[in-house]
Amino acid sequence: MIAGSRFSFVDLVGESIAGLFSRPGRAILTILGTALGVGTLVATLGIAKTAGNQIVTRFDALAQTEVLVEPVSQPGARRQSVIPWDAGARLSRLNGVEAAATLSQVPVDGLISAVPFNDPLRQTEFSFNVYAASADLLASVRGTMATGRFFDEGHSNRADPVAVIGPAVANRLNLTRVDQQPAIKIGERIFSVIGIIEEVAREPSLLSAVVMPDGTARELYDLGAPAEVHIDTVIGANQLIARQAPIALAPNNPDLLEARTARDPREVRQVVEEDVNSLFLVLGGITLLVGAIGIANVVLVSVIERIGEIGLRRALGAGRRHIARQFLFESLLMGLIGGVIGASAGVLAIVGASAYNQWTPVLDAWVPLAAPAVGAAVGLIAGVYPSLRAASLEPVDALRAGV
Repeated sequence: MIAGSRFSFVDLVGESIAGLFSRPGRAILTILGTALGVGTLVATLGIAKTAGNQIVTRFDALAQTEVLVEPVSQPGARRQSVIPWDAGARLSRLNGVEAAATLSQVPVDGLISAVPFNDPLRQTEFSFNVYAASADLLASVRGTMATGRFFDEGHSNRADPVAVIGPAVANRLNLTRVDQQPAIKIGERIFSVIGIIEEVAREPSLLSAVVMPDGTARELYDLGAPAEVHIDTVIGANQLIARQAPIALAPNNPDLLEARTARDPREVRQVVEEDVNSLFLVLGGITLLVGAIGIANVVLVSVIERIGEIGLRRALGAGRRHIARQFLFESLLMGLIGGVIGASAGVLAIVGASAYNQWTPVLDAWVPLAAPAVGAAVGLIAGVYPSLRAASLEPVDALRAGV
């Protein structure tokens, strides 16, 4: 072989493939190491993006339909509410409002119990938050009842001593049904339990609280004004309602009220993607490092095993660059094949995880296309040292060592 033009690219590819698969078992295991690293990276990016998109899909209906109105906090001054008791009726006249209800915490004295006597052997009195609300609260927070019913305007107008309790309260008080008209004591006052909440999409504090009509709270506890208003809107109308609500509730001085909307779900998606990426990209990077070490080790062992071949090639006219190119190309091929396999496995993992969870798989188009390049780059870097060592062998020394 004459150094120079006779060792073409086709010869390089053929010799590299022959050398690569002269030990097929070892080569396959090394390729799988790179494939595992690349597949982890692809699956990580895809699952993170898919999970973020799923969060936006599931929470969009809540985030884009919720408005909370509260009095503005004045620095150094006690916050006083200017929310009227008919806030729900006023806001319901705005186009785009599905439901609106007031909610206030009631300052009560004493603990809450469901028995008329104290049992010294076990705790029968508990401390729970007590709220006053208007009749549309359940619709405003998108809640459901486990049993019984929510109170209505009639209960509020008559100031009836009735209450609705959350599941945590029902569990502690051992109340599971309301058809026998159970009663609870709030301090020294007795209230009839007419319903037990099952779940709420918003305001989770209601799950561990007692809720009474706002008219009852005004009569029995001198509640001066509602503390806040929860508004449920049609999708996409929350920003408009947030601007209109203070004017509708306090037309003379709307600056005394502030309306807040839920956090943008796109921010939640970004946080989820960043958290998942930061966790699994480290894992993928470590796996790629292990794959690179494996490739370097295999190519280095191949150099040692083929010292005689290297000496013969050098004696027949092969230059150092030809020897270096061959072993470098072998490592590049292992990385490239591992990248292709890893990209395919990563995409399949994304589709499988999405199908199992009934999600819509989402993946940037450039990720599976760039994955083989990443694998090839890993192989190329890993093969630098073994190829340089092979190229540095002198023909005489190589022939003598290979005999």
